[in-house]
Amino acid sequence: MPNKVMIVTDSTCNIPTPMIEGLPITVVPLHIIFNTMDIFLDGVNITPQEFYIRLRDEKPIVSTSQPTPAAIAQRYTQLVDEGYDILSVHISSRLSGTTNSAEQAKKTIKKGAIEIVDSYLASLPLGYVVLKTARAAAAGASLADCKKIAEETCKCCSAVFIVDTLEYLHRGGRIGGASAFFGTAFNIKPVLELKEGLIGAAGRVRTLNKAMDYMLEVLENKVGANISKLQLSALHADAPENAAVLLEKARSKFNVTGESIVTDVTPVIGAHVGPGTIGIAYFAEN
Repeated sequence: MPNKVMIVTDSTCNIPTPMIEGLPITVVPLHIIFNTMDIFLDGVNITPQEFYIRLRDEKPIVSTSQPTPAAIAQRYTQLVDEGYDILSVHISSRLSGTTNSAEQAKKTIKKGAIEIVDSYLASLPLGYVVLKTARAAAAGASLADCKKIAEETCKCCSAVFIVDTLEYLHRGGRIGGASAFFGTAFNIKPVLELKEGLIGAAGRVRTLNKAMDYMLEVLENKVGANISKLQLSALHADAPENAAVLLEKARSKFNVTGESIVTDVTPVIGAHVGPGTIGIAYFAEN
């Protein structure tokens, strides 16, 4: 009889709390730092709403950091002592050092079975992977099976999004292929995508409405016609109304299965993409 499997992930996964309840998922928070000294745990002691209020009112210098290996090792030790095998699935190593912290933590644990998956994703695309894998774990899947499910699901998930400004990505060093758009005219809306673990350029248009339509064209080209199941959700950074419009457009264009949600990104993600960002996260099962 295999051990129970617990999925360890990080706070960038953007899974709303009600969707986690009852599943074998534990979340390790990243850190958000104001003015180099005021440190918060992402999604634990600062909400997205509190983050954007402070961002607008105080205009602080904001930075982020991954969990320490010690913090992850503490979580691993607790779970191993409780009899769990562990599958640790995290934000892209090309965007964060979180996976590296997990690898370092694993080296310090002398007992138990721990596997680590670099998702090459972020935000709710990572969340889709975690949810799919955790549901399999809850149904009795072994650690090896859960790892295989996670790796395969990572290939089926991603996101397309637009930002109000590239300044936040530039400041945080996450601009990647989107640097091609840096310095363009104010009224240009850059359409971006998660691609091979990085943020890449997908196109640019002149209005928000056209940007939404273009995002859906990019999505259509990505998922193709032979999709048996397509899950979509809208993400936003302090822009819930625009995200709701985007999701409605997407649902009218695609045959969507499962629950679709509108959810705000965590403060750590918001710090890098900036207020006004909206996007579509997708999970396309062939």
